[in-house]
Amino acid sequence: MRRWTRPLLCLCLVLGGNAAEGADPVNYNVSFAPSGDGGLDGLMKQTSSLVSLQKKLPPAPFALIGRARTDETHFITVLHALGYDAGTAKITIDGMSLNDPALLDHLTRLPQGSQAKVAISTQKGALFSLGQVNITGLPAGFKPHPGIRTGQPATAAPILAVPAKLTTDLQNAGYAFAIVAPPYAVANEATHTLNVSYSVTPGPRVDIGAVSFSGLTRTDPAFLARHIRLRQGQPYSDKAVQQARDSLLGLGVFSSVTAVPATQAVSGQVPISFHVTEQKLHAVTLSGAYATDLGVSIGTSWENRNLFGHAETLTLSVAANGLGGTGTTAPGYDIKGVFTKPDYYVRGQTLTLSAEGLQQSLTAYRRTGIIIGGSLSRPITAHTAITYGPSFTTERVDQEGVARSYVLAQFPINFTWDTSNSLLEPTRGHKLSLTITPTMPVVGTPHDPFVILQGTGSVYFPVERKAWGVVALHGVLGSIQGASQFGVPADQRFYAGGSGTVRGYTYQTIGPLFADDTPQGGLALDAINLEFRQHITKSIGIVPFIDAGQVSAGSAPFKGTLRVGAGLGARYYTSIGPIRVDFALPLKRTPGSSAFGLYIGLGEAF
Repeated sequence: MRRWTRPLLCLCLVLGGNAAEGADPVNYNVSFAPSGDGGLDGLMKQTSSLVSLQKKLPPAPFALIGRARTDETHFITVLHALGYDAGTAKITIDGMSLNDPALLDHLTRLPQGSQAKVAISTQKGALFSLGQVNITGLPAGFKPHPGIRTGQPATAAPILAVPAKLTTDLQNAGYAFAIVAPPYAVANEATHTLNVSYSVTPGPRVDIGAVSFSGLTRTDPAFLARHIRLRQGQPYSDKAVQQARDSLLGLGVFSSVTAVPATQAVSGQVPISFHVTEQKLHAVTLSGAYATDLGVSIGTSWENRNLFGHAETLTLSVAANGLGGTGTTAPGYDIKGVFTKPDYYVRGQTLTLSAEGLQQSLTAYRRTGIIIGGSLSRPITAHTAITYGPSFTTERVDQEGVARSYVLAQFPINFTWDTSNSLLEPTRGHKLSLTITPTMPVVGTPHDPFVILQGTGSVYFPVERKAWGVVALHGVLGSIQGASQFGVPADQRFYAGGSGTVRGYTYQTIGPLFADDTPQGGLALDAINLEFRQHITKSIGIVPFIDAGQVSAGSAPFKGTLRVGAGLGARYYTSIGPIRVDFALPLKRTPGSSAFGLYIGLGEAF
């Protein structure tokens, strides 16, 4: 009979006893006899104090014997933890049992420079399986799902995990004060089974009580109460409480949120208090990136995180770009203001208003414009969302010495499906984005209306333990329908080359060209990127990659001239994401493209 929750005592032995007093430390080596279970052998070596302390702290003779006794007891715990409840472990030193009264004198008299031989052997015996699993004290109508079943190997981890799982399940069913005692296990050596019992004290079934907030300085508590899906009188659920906490953190207003249910019910209800710490109201950020084609980009932004007390944000940013790039003809700028309001009329729906002034001087065209837009974004499911809203652009575009002015009315509709596990360093899952942008030229050079269709997708496959090796695949597909190539403003056409499509080629140099090799831009785009992201150390990685893509003058994809680039990247992994440096070569240079491309930024390429 044994209890799984009996703690493992760590014995710290000091030099003592007349026989060992003043004795020199004993050097020793350790050998393990194979048990036939590689997992057991590995765990014994990893947890052995004889192994871990061998070089760090040479022991005196008495301490070596004590260290070995500690390991011998510990190995029994390891055997039980892996389901070998009848297993035994034996340790000898120079062939002598630890209980041999002559062992201490033998170690004391070892010649200087000699090594004692510590031999460890285990007899694992039969692998025990779970017999009866008894759970007593459950409330009427509650069906338990302990996560273990009769017949499975009687390993410790799943057996010890049952109390926490049952407690969580009971709390989610309204039993806020449920207590599940540690398991009581009885081994039957005749049948090689382990019978396990759990005792449950469910307590009363309760509801959510009054919800309150503490620590607020600027935020309206009435807004927070509407924002969280937690209402007084609904059945108590720990999951619902934690979801409310996560939704508060997602507002971006708080640096910490702690949900504190009351320790006892009041009239059958449990009051919930959320203790919050508000972030600083204002934040200033600096940003920078470099690419050989687009040059240096530097910017700064100022943000108010809680403008009117309802988690509204106002972000003002300014950036200089196109500094020294091979694909630019002069420096440009981008000045932008963005206002967001969460829970706009409907919980989860976000209103975004933006105004932007920019100037771009690229190889294909020079553009100066103002863009004003508004959009609504809301989740559809936990991983999908839709964003839609109008935007208006007034701009002047110069291409091939011809200047044209436009006023465009657009209504982009975007659908996203994202199951990836990180924004800056995804290692599993996928991302999918589909955008439809109906466009109507309303003032200026007359053009037919057209629709821009574009889809992007990424998928990530971890191929090594802890995702130290990840295969990443990315694709882009676009088409413009409703107008001819030159019936679409130059800045609205598709271009390829550079970090967004095919690295190694200068931005805009893939696709149809004018007679002087200036990029025309096209009505269709397709590109694919393949990377293998390999950690070398915890903070250093390398990324070999290959890209391919094309742009065609017509609106049908896959009909241009395919261009391929390949290269190698380096990564320095930080707490805010990887710092990325990619070096790429075009397999066949196009007119106007550089011989190589260098790209530096924060976060993965996709």
